[in-house]
Formats: sequence, C-alpha cells, structure tokens
Amino acid sequence: MTSEKKYFNVRIEFDRDALDRKIFKAIETGETGYSCSVEANNLTVANRNQEFLEVLNGALVNNCDGSVLAKILAWIHKEPIDSYIGADIFIKYIKMKRFRQFFLGNTREVLDGLRKNLSEIDPAIAGMRFETLPFRSVDDFDYEGIAAMINADNPDIIWVSLGAPKQEMFMARLKPHLKRGVMFGYGAIFNFNAGVGEVRRAPKLMLRMRLEWLYRAFEQPKKNIPRYWGFIRILPRLIREERRKVRSLR
Repeated sequence: MTSEKKYFNVRIEFDRDALDRKIFKAIETGETGYSCSVEANNLTVANRNQEFLEVLNGALVNNCDGSVLAKILAWIHKEPIDSYIGADIFIKYIKMKRFRQFFLGNTREVLDGLRKNLSEIDPAIAGMRFETLPFRSVDDFDYEGIAAMINADNPDIIWVSLGAPKQEMFMARLKPHLKRGVMFGYGAIFNFNAGVGEVRRAPKLMLRMRLEWLYRAFEQPKKNIPRYWGFIRILPRLIREERRKVRSLR
C-alpha cells in the first residue's frame, strides 16, 4: 500500500508503523507539527469547507478513526485498509513511558481525573502539565501566550482536547508559535480516560464488534446523530468521486 495518499480528498496514513515512524522522527528531530484523527464528522466538514480541508492536509500525519469509514475505503480501493483509532494511539503512547507530554483543553475536573488515572500507568505523568483553555472561538485564542506556556515546558507531545473541528483549526494556528513538539487533536480521549463525567468509551464487546460509533450515537444523540446524518448525505458523492479516481489510476 502506498504511504499516506488522499482518501475522500484527505491525506490518511493507514500503515500504523509508518504513522508511528513519522511521529517519532518529528519528536527526535525537534520538528513541530500536528496529527488529526479523521472520522465521519471532520471528513464531512473538510469536504464542505476548503479552509478546513487544507488544515487536515497540512497535518504531519493523519490516522483513520472510523471503522465504517475504513471498510468503505477498503471496498472502493480493494486494499486491506483498517482503522487506527485515536483512543488506542493515545494509550499506546502513554504506555511507552518515553515522552514528555502536555495535556491541553477540556475541564479542570476531567484533567484532574486524567492526571490521576494516567499517573497509575506512568508515574512521571504526575509531574507533567495539565492546562485548561478559556471557552472562546478559534479566532480569539492567545496563540502566542499559549505557545509560550508550552515552549517553557518543552514537551515532545501536546494532546489537545477541544472537539472537532475546533481542535484541528486550533492546532494549525498554534503550530507556527511552537518551538518543537507534535500536537494530537483527539477530542473525547481525555474524557474516556478521566473516569469522570458522562462521556465514556464504548464497552469492550462493542469495540470488538466495531460498533463504537453506535454507542456514541446513543450516548450523545443530539451531538452525534446530526454528524452521522451529515456524513450519510455527503457519502454518495464522495464514493462516486473516489471510484472515479481509482478507475483513472488503473
């Protein structure tokens, strides 16, 4: 399989080892960049908003966060494509115990719970930074001030939890002000691992059955059902265009 080509107009890396290598290389060489977790909602927004499409395609590397999305693309491309879920990447990197990390966004309650639970995996995390952000539009953040706080800490990884598509736009605007570090926009991952609040990850059985999307729909119907419907509405056009692209390359 070729490395990180465009699927539905968005750059996605389906080779898990290749994705990890790009991240590790950027950290080792002191680069700045950001990584987006591509799922139905931000894929839909990207194909309706050129600015957001450019943000996703300007990432260091992107993973596919949707099992249904991966299956559709595997069918179109006739390739063994599978998802690489952001929640799994997050825990994988935490368990490595090799990176200095910075946790940015969400609520103080969630951040406190996250620090407690992650410190049980890696005790060094107890001494890392967990910072909230003020509630405001993506245009109104003090990017220089936020970057100064992060640069003073000199982390390898900055986890950002603002929700899509806001966090992706935020990372793209923060990047020019950072001295080093790779940002990950993973939304609800903080909530999944904090042990507080109403947002939880799907039960293990539903994860094994690739039904996490269904669990999320019932967990937050007002938020997620309109997002899924938006993806369903745009999907026929995306499939036609993707199949046309595949035929032209054969």
